[in-house]
Amino acid sequence: MGGQTPDAAPCHVLFLNWRDTQNPEGGGSEIYVERIAAELVAAGHRATVMCAAHGEAPAEEITSAGVRIVRRGGHRSVYVRAAVAYVSGWFGLGPLARGRWGRPDVVVDVGNGLPFLSPVYARKPVVALVHHVHREQWPVVLPGLQGRLGWWIESRLAPRLYRHCRYVTVSEATCSDLVDLGVDRGRISVINNGTPEAPTSPTERSTWPSLVALSRLVPHKQVEMALRAVAALAGEIPELELVVAGQGWWEPRLREIAFELGITERVRFAGFVTEAEKHALLGWAWVALMPSLKEGWGLTIVEAGARGTPTVAFRSAGGVTESVVDGATGLLADNVGDFVDHVRTLLTDESRRRAMGQAAAAHAARFTWRAAGERFAAIVGAKSAMDAHPRPEHYLVP
Repeated sequence: MGGQTPDAAPCHVLFLNWRDTQNPEGGGSEIYVERIAAELVAAGHRATVMCAAHGEAPAEEITSAGVRIVRRGGHRSVYVRAAVAYVSGWFGLGPLARGRWGRPDVVVDVGNGLPFLSPVYARKPVVALVHHVHREQWPVVLPGLQGRLGWWIESRLAPRLYRHCRYVTVSEATCSDLVDLGVDRGRISVINNGTPEAPTSPTERSTWPSLVALSRLVPHKQVEMALRAVAALAGEIPELELVVAGQGWWEPRLREIAFELGITERVRFAGFVTEAEKHALLGWAWVALMPSLKEGWGLTIVEAGARGTPTVAFRSAGGVTESVVDGATGLLADNVGDFVDHVRTLLTDESRRRAMGQAAAAHAARFTWRAAGERFAAIVGAKSAMDAHPRPEHYLVP
């Protein structure tokens, strides 16, 4: 891969992220981090991902792609553990480091609502990676004082603290949101997700009207909107079925809603699915649903597109306006009634659904992890050559 600039020496890139892909609550942002890290390794760099510990993986490992994963702390304490590890120099001394990693040369601070505040303690260049701004999600996830504090940190403190840092985000929509928070547009690079490689084996499409919602089961993903769409269309489309794939603490409430709506026989909760099962489901369904409140990109949308399956999502969700080409690869709704109407349209208009599926496959093919990795490597290569506290005019990476 040709991601390095000609005069850039290989460096050690430390990603600070709250979760990893093996975490039961991991999602698209974790896939992005680990795929970019793998591309950096392929380009000759070294990459460590520091994240919270959990029961599904060891405290430290090296992936098949050569990325070192370090798991310490919990959902909240990982932020403190990351700072302590950095200041103590532990990242270069861990049991699997064997002297090959050394101290980090660049820190990629991933802000999933809360950033790691690494400019306070890191004496190396920091890249702020933001998938999306959480304005709408804070009051849903943490109502009250905690949510207001979280939004203050994200919207007021972080832009000030990271004011000399290069930002990377995954969509123009999030870029605009960051600009609204006071981040200079010239310091933001938009690097889209790649489309994960789909199995080459053909997928059998359902012979009856079928929907799939693939998501973490948490309130701000709004999977209940998919349930309500099924309830609204059940009388018109008797064989209609929805598969909800994913896991999360909101699942019991979603099951209750399905019961209250009288559609338990039409909804199957598949739980965690493997990569192969995920692609089979996305190819099996007639339409994919992404009712999320906010997405930086919507990785599931292009994954479904790669299988020839169009998606219905909400226009207000941000990055989905780029992962979905409205009217061509799927449909974007402006309200709940609109969402139901769009689902009805794609379920009942076979020719339009097939045309959108073909367009969605072509659209998904435009986005590759290699291209994303090359752009990220260019930023890493430029920043690793800088002083710990460069002047703002140094941030000229396109």
